[in-house]
Amino acid sequence: MNFKRPESVLIVIYSKDAQVLMLERVQPNGFWQSVTGSLHEGESALEAASRELEEETGLIATPTRTMLEYNYEIIPAWRARYEPEVTHNHETVFVLQLDACCEIRLNPHEHRRYDWLPREQAAVKASSWTNRDAILSLVPEND
Repeated sequence: MNFKRPESVLIVIYSKDAQVLMLERVQPNGFWQSVTGSLHEGESALEAASRELEEETGLIATPTRTMLEYNYEIIPAWRARYEPEVTHNHETVFVLQLDACCEIRLNPHEHRRYDWLPREQAAVKASSWTNRDAILSLVPEND
């Protein structure tokens, strides 16, 4: 079995009017998040962020790396994807601001739907604490 690297990227995508893109995962049911994904062998965080952005949304762009990085415990639903002794993941956060909300092309194997939500609603909907913190830290309040 090919185990995942315990290193991933999180890409917070938002529009100029502070609408945040949120994706609902196929598994586990009801899990909402920004674009995320594990780094492949030999891949940099920036390369992974650009690849995941295109794979999960159809958007082709280069997100900007932020100063945010998180270490968190891998949830039980995903623990089997990693080597047995691996319990934590390191996440590097990127951001992408778009001029406006747009249509997204989802990967149906990973996500069932998406929504553009105001900053505060997106933060509440985010299933992980790192995603919630990143949204509130990176997306400006819309006056």
